[in-house]
Amino acid sequence: MIGLIVIPPSPPRREGARRANEGGFPIKNRGAGKKAGVFVGLLMLLALLFAAAPAFAVNPDEVLPDPALEARARTISAELRCMVCQNQSIDDSNADLARDLRLLVRKRLTDGDTDRQVLDYIVSRYGEFVLLKPRLSAKTYILWGAPIALFLAGGLALAVYARRRTGKPTGNPLSADEEAQLKDILGK
Repeated sequence: MIGLIVIPPSPPRREGARRANEGGFPIKNRGAGKKAGVFVGLLMLLALLFAAAPAFAVNPDEVLPDPALEARARTISAELRCMVCQNQSIDDSNADLARDLRLLVRKRLTDGDTDRQVLDYIVSRYGEFVLLKPRLSAKTYILWGAPIALFLAGGLALAVYARRRTGKPTGNPLSADEEAQLKDILGK
């Protein structure tokens, strides 16, 4: 993780106060500010290089000489999940397993497999989880449909409960004395 260095601002000068170089005092280290600027520049360059590290995931020794095959390999690699990183494609990951999968994709393509055959082969070895965008199947219908079905079932249960509750009287019926008192109060 890269941290940022925050330099607090200097306190305001008092009225009448002068800086050391304004009052005729010689400053021995005039290059200190320049050295700090170079240091900050180097830190920023390092931060920029480390931020772009995922862009270097595909090593030059993995790249195929045929640009069309390489483009196909990149497309397939972008669809496959790194099993180590889990939220990155194997094209973006630096993990050893991702490298092995990238090499396997390229080998299968150079052997003459279609894109679909390559994906089917990798899914047969690692399961559907290896796909960043899972295929639509009976399992995924259940996966995506279950929350909607549960929401609808809950709404239906709530409606049935509310309907049954409205027909029931609340409390006990009034006794004859209580009815007489109520008639007196209401003036009937």
